[in-house]
Parts: sequence; structure tokens; C-alpha cells
Amino acid sequence: MNQTVDIKELNERIKQESSFVDLLTIEMNKVIVGQKHLVESLLIGLLSDGHILLEGVPGLAKTLAINTLATIVDAKFSRIQFTPDLLPADLLGTMIYSQKNEEFVVKKGPIFTNFVLADEINRAPAKVQSALLEAMQERQVTIGDKTYKLGEPFLVLATQNPIEQEGTYPLPEAQVDRFMLKVVITYPEKHEEQAIIRHNLAQVFPTASKILKPEDIIRARKVVKDVYMDEKIEKYIVDIVFATRFPESYKLEKFKDMISYGASPRASISLAMASKAYAFIKRRGYVIPEDVRAVCHDVMRHRIGLSYEAEANNVTSEEIISEILNTVEVP
Repeated sequence: MNQTVDIKELNERIKQESSFVDLLTIEMNKVIVGQKHLVESLLIGLLSDGHILLEGVPGLAKTLAINTLATIVDAKFSRIQFTPDLLPADLLGTMIYSQKNEEFVVKKGPIFTNFVLADEINRAPAKVQSALLEAMQERQVTIGDKTYKLGEPFLVLATQNPIEQEGTYPLPEAQVDRFMLKVVITYPEKHEEQAIIRHNLAQVFPTASKILKPEDIIRARKVVKDVYMDEKIEKYIVDIVFATRFPESYKLEKFKDMISYGASPRASISLAMASKAYAFIKRRGYVIPEDVRAVCHDVMRHRIGLSYEAEANNVTSEEIISEILNTVEVP
């Protein structure tokens, strides 16, 4: 009985605390037409302190969406175009000699910001990838012999183009795993495309207003962690992740030779955090199985290794996840 009262109280608190979600979505929709899933995913990443990898063909408003989000949150934003000749110093900063002071001083790079847009991340060589990896995981940067903490919130939003593979470096598995979500962006609907044309041909292109401060996001993250998750939901998440490692234990023998490696424990953590953030966006104080199912594809699609057999049979990680969700028992 006591718990029921707590849930009710928690629900009310989450409803109040999440009131800014609607305002933020309205502001995003002023600039971004359609792309509801993209906007929702950016919000989930922001609220659960997770980096996002966006995949889609050029011209689907990936950069514009991230830029708009930075405007709404009134946060610092930097865009780094990744190219094959990019160096770690171009990203992190370097030591330069000051003649005036007769000593080396640190010139900080574009990574020292709140939102980093790593555009076409798969075009940069391994050295740059590993430099970004430290920033993503440790939230710190080492220049020379000094380590500098990065600001809060710190979010890496990387884009990659799936069609052009020439001159690209596939991201190492360890780095891909650091991204909480991998969001695949598709083309807009016909009526949305019509609205996009109108937007761009208008005298003044619509802009979003500043409605939040970075401190509001940090506070909201603490509230997201308070969202109630039942033990049954935790077990459900663990079952989904374990089904990618031991498919035969879940009557999915057909995937035994299709999966070369399953999702890591980071997938379980991300799935739990993203589910809580999704419940928060839906202004609910507790997680239901539908929340887990809603975020599952984005959290898992880049964490399942496919074998040659899967590729030969054109089996995708999407299909495997859908099959797992249809097979694993829902609490």
C-alpha cells in the first residue's frame, strides 16, 4: 500500500518536473519538420547523459536538429567536420608558445563545449577516434601533461553517412559501444517535405527560442534517475540483452550462428537509462515494458556483431532485435 502512495507522489513530481519537455518539443518543431523520432532520441540522450550516433543520408536535418537543440538549451555548441587529415590537436587543442610570457600555454580545442557535433565521424583516422573516445568516456581531455575536465552537460552527437564508404574508416567496436543510441534517420513523408519547402522559401527562416539553461538539464537528469523501475522490468531488460548472447536459451536457435558477439553490459545500463528517460518524456513516474520496447532498437542495433552467415543471408541486427522482442516474455 505504501508503495502505491509513493508511486502516485512520484508520478505527480515527474509530471511537474517534465513540463519543459512539451515546450522544448514545440521549439524544435518550429525549425525541424517531422523527424519526431530524431527529436525524441536527442531528448533521451540529453536526459540520460548518453552520446548519440546519427546515421542517415545527407540533407535530413541532422546538423540543424543538433544546432537547434543547443540554441534551446542556451548551451555552447561546436561543429567539427571530420576529414582524413584531421589531427587529435585539431579536436582537443594544443600547447602554443607565447612570446610575451616566454612559456607554453594551452590553446583549448573545439571539444571544450556542451554539445559537440562530430560530422561524418567515420572519415577521421584512428588517432582522432581515440582522442574523442577519452573525451566521451572519461569526460576529460589530456593536453601535454595536464588533464582538463569537460563542462556539464557534455554530449557528443556524431553523424555518419551510410552510402559512401570510400575514404571512410569503420568505427572500432569499442567506440561504437560508447554511443548510447544509434539512430537511423529516414526520409520525411510527402506532406512533411512540402512543409520543408515552404519553410526554406519563406522570407525569414523560423528560429527556436532559448527556454532552458544547462543547469536545468543537469537537474532534470537527477529526476530521471528517480523514475521507478520495477524488478520485473530489470529482469526483462537483462533477458533481452542475454538473448543476444545466448539465443538458444530463448528458443532462438536460428540466430546462434548469425551473431558473432552479443550486446555488452553497457547495453543493459543504456537500455535501463533510456527507458527511464523515455518514461520521463511521456511524463510518467514509472517504467512500463512499452518504454523498453520503444528504445530497444536504438540502444541495441550497433551492439550486436553479425557473422558472415548473417550477412550472406541478409539478416540485419534490426530483424534480430525485433525477433527477440517478440520472443522474450513480457512482464
